[in-house]
Amino acid sequence: MAVKTFNPTSPARRNMTVADYSSLTKKKPEKSLLASGSNSGGRNSYGRITVRHIGGANRRKIRVIDWKRTKDGIPATVVALEYDPNRTAFIALIQYADGVKAYILAPQGLKVGDKVVSGADADIVAGNALPIANIPVGTMIHNIELKPGKGAQMVRTAGAGAQLMAKEGEFAQVRLPSGEVRMVSIKCRATIGVVGNNEHENVSIGKAGRHRHMGVRPAVRGVVMNPNDHPHGGGEGKSPIGLPGPVTPWGVPTLGKKTRNKKKQSNKYIVKGRK
Repeated sequence: MAVKTFNPTSPARRNMTVADYSSLTKKKPEKSLLASGSNSGGRNSYGRITVRHIGGANRRKIRVIDWKRTKDGIPATVVALEYDPNRTAFIALIQYADGVKAYILAPQGLKVGDKVVSGADADIVAGNALPIANIPVGTMIHNIELKPGKGAQMVRTAGAGAQLMAKEGEFAQVRLPSGEVRMVSIKCRATIGVVGNNEHENVSIGKAGRHRHMGVRPAVRGVVMNPNDHPHGGGEGKSPIGLPGPVTPWGVPTLGKKTRNKKKQSNKYIVKGRK
């Protein structure tokens, strides 16, 4: 997947790039697999802003993705490759032999007309979903479950891929894109291959308006505020933050401060941290 550039007809256009959508084969989504969503604007049920810099996105429908892949043994044909405004990866519309349609994440190399299947007896081919117990060690996988039957929760972003490192007893060791090695039950399902649209990280937004279309409102640096607005604020001209480390507007340490709970129940499944 390539990145498309433009002639510099304006300062914003000069720096702007987009993903090459030439591989996508369908413009309008499948109506039966759409759901409506709402934009909270970063506000809670009381109408108070709890997450800043959110609001004003383009209206978009939610594509219902099949994260569980539980129709075992029934082959499905890839009908189309589509764009999904809610995620960085492209999605594939598949139709099972019994006529049921579903959306899945499109892995690298998947094309219209290819066959995908789920279940313990599926081949080790990109797009097929199997229990980890049936996947050979060393295979690149994505769309990984954390609990059997709950649906995929890990490795779902564009270009992401994890590697199955080892299997021992009831657990397998998986190296995630962050470098973390984590134990996952061998009963959990994963999809073979690496998520497509791997050039997404090279896309340059180019202008502020494009971020506004995504629902991102402007962010102001604390050092340019007044001291009554932010702990970093105040001073004559450009000044350092004047604190042992950076903090949020409410004085909580941030930007590198580790926030993971040391007593978190899932810590015991982490074999090697990402750092």
